Amino acid sequence: MLTYVEPSTQAGSPIARSLDFGQETKPLNVLDLVKLTPLMELTSGRSEIVIGLVDGPVVIGHPDLAGENVREIPDRVGGTCAQASSLACMHGTFVAGILCAKRSSAAPAICPGCTLLVRPIFSETPAANELIPSATPEELAAAIIECIDAGARLVNLSAALAQVPSAKGERALGQALDYAANRGVIVVAAAGNQGTVGSTAITRHPWAIAVIACDGRGRPLNESNLGNSIGRRGLSAPGEGITSLGTDSKAVPSGGTSVAAPFVTGAIALVWSEFPDAGAGQVRLAVTQAHAQRRPTVVPALLNASAIHAAMREFRST
Repeated sequence: MLTYVEPSTQAGSPIARSLDFGQETKPLNVLDLVKLTPLMELTSGRSEIVIGLVDGPVVIGHPDLAGENVREIPDRVGGTCAQASSLACMHGTFVAGILCAKRSSAAPAICPGCTLLVRPIFSETPAANELIPSATPEELAAAIIECIDAGARLVNLSAALAQVPSAKGERALGQALDYAANRGVIVVAAAGNQGTVGSTAITRHPWAIAVIACDGRGRPLNESNLGNSIGRRGLSAPGEGITSLGTDSKAVPSGGTSVAAPFVTGAIALVWSEFPDAGAGQVRLAVTQAHAQRRPTVVPALLNASAIHAAMREFRST
């Protein structure tokens, strides 16, 4: 079973992310579960739809990545992995594969035509040392802002707050998410894997789309964090037995909310690719409209990519 990573001893309120590359792969058609297949047949994404990946570094030269569409933020060092065996590199490469792997690979490869902007937030530590990559809320806030300033239209946060941040940290995150809203940049964030009910500075922000993980039947995983704000504004996406890119050119399985988040990000990126002149507010409205049949619950609706596309098409035709 995938377990939520406990905070490290690094100073500050750390951000930990889920990671278990040893769980057994299960035969699921996860793309059909969230109605992504028809959309992926329609488009592989546009290069002007830039996704900021706030995660670990990535093996940018991986043979199964659409490498020409993966880039680092200018004037920063460390977008590509220095240690392929590090947990940070493994996680970043795995999430990148869900989004931008080649369609011929074993990864979901949702939007290889989009541009992936890599902004590492986790430092690299050899996996054998079992040190959990982490970062402070202030570092996460800075990464969000840097992605926005570098041209991202979407930001994927496959990271979750492991502890209640300080007032300063919470203020920094709130300001970063406010900045995203003001600049028209959609933020998709993993809800976390502690199996708790509640919210964080990220998941309760009205602009963030929080994502929980579900199994192959669409049922929430027990370890996914839930909450009122997550249920109202978030989504559920596949997060069990997902196969994506490993750092050694072999496909590996993993799961959790950090794996589920890029399914939502990728779906939105494909819809935006079909309507590239649409504003972020209209895209978010399509997401809301597609999942409007909600009941008051701490469990969010299951992602329906085709319904988001249909809602956008209806908006644009009126």
